[in-house]
Amino acid sequence: MGEARAEQTIEKPADEIWKVVGSFGEMSWMPGVESCELNGDDRTLKMNGMEIVERQLRRDDSARSLTYGIVGGVPIGHHQATITVTPNGAATSLVTWDVDTDDAMVDAMKGIYQSSLDSLKQQLEG
Repeated sequence: MGEARAEQTIEKPADEIWKVVGSFGEMSWMPGVESCELNGDDRTLKMNGMEIVERQLRRDDSARSLTYGIVGGVPIGHHQATITVTPNGAATSLVTWDVDTDDAMVDAMKGIYQSSLDSLKQQLEG
């Protein structure tokens, strides 16, 4: 198993960012996601010709942290990711996306998460 972290500083208050990334059933901010359907603690993402099923494992709104894992749709043995929004002053925040996954998937996941956070920054800052 391997670990990686993507991170991005965004010029918005943490609560404003959390409203976007903390909504488990809404992924329109992530590039490549065509649709996201929520069913209980599971969401099904349609992207790049695939259907990926992810399960919400833990959520802490006060800490602005959400942990989920891939449970279907792609051949992966282990995947657990946590996205966290931390205030960094009154109007700036640090968003981190940590992943613990199969060694062969670490670099790909880090790249996907970093490009998604870069896109989120662009969308929120305008």
